[in-house]
Amino acid sequence: MSTMLQLVDVDTYYGPSHVLQKVSLEVNKGEIVCLLGANAAGKTTTMKTIFGLVHPRNGSILFEGKPIERKLPGDIVSSGLVLVPEARRIFSRMTVLENLEMGAFINNNRVQINEDLDHVCQIFPRIKERLKQVAGTMSGGEQQMLAMARALMSRPTMICMDEPSMGLSPILVETVFSTITRIRDEGMTIFLVEQNASMALSLADRGYVLQTGKIVLTSVVTPKSSMSSRSVSKYSRSSISSSSSSSISSSSISKFVLVVLPFFGSIVPTAMYLLPCLVID
Repeated sequence: MSTMLQLVDVDTYYGPSHVLQKVSLEVNKGEIVCLLGANAAGKTTTMKTIFGLVHPRNGSILFEGKPIERKLPGDIVSSGLVLVPEARRIFSRMTVLENLEMGAFINNNRVQINEDLDHVCQIFPRIKERLKQVAGTMSGGEQQMLAMARALMSRPTMICMDEPSMGLSPILVETVFSTITRIRDEGMTIFLVEQNASMALSLADRGYVLQTGKIVLTSVVTPKSSMSSRSVSKYSRSSISSSSSSSISSSSISKFVLVVLPFFGSIVPTAMYLLPCLVID
């Protein structure tokens, strides 16, 4: 399986603040890989670093084997890597159609743009009904669908999504994650940053936990009885380059377990997922 995106020992700073510390991860072709963590763990900074909005001081970022850590954001998008940003960031005063056309800014072929419009309208039927509507008047769930559709308009080979469930109702969250699964089934590679651990792990192939700028946990997620009942079966305390790992028996998975992540300053219990998040100095 070929590697689409790889971060190797990435250090990112905001002034004197060392935000990302030796972050290493990889996303293989056709996978959904999630990055979990609490507020201020460094998840959005990871996305900004990947897309050239912040340049790493040390380390390398490779997309399809080519370094991109010094490229401009527009060049990164042109190479096939696109972002669905946190809080959607649609153009609120423009129509839905104009937002979609903005996603196709790297393509000058009108025939292909029309084909892509038809394609995203098939994936998001609600978008087709609102092409002439001002985007800012749409609901939060509809705006999230528009942000995802806009990203697909550039014909990417990989999509990064930053907190796609943020601010959405539980029903809309399920709709968004079902759409993510459909997009992956069409051959797209997806890197997903989320705080909703249970939903992210329900569809991810692998996951990483980021804590105060460090990767503290790497997991391999394997299906049990269905797509909605996945559990973490392997984990290690170090980043992907570390060789130390541990396996969890299937009998222990069937017991009551906890997801221990300080989301919103609290400990969130979930009986269906095992994520022994360990604090590593």
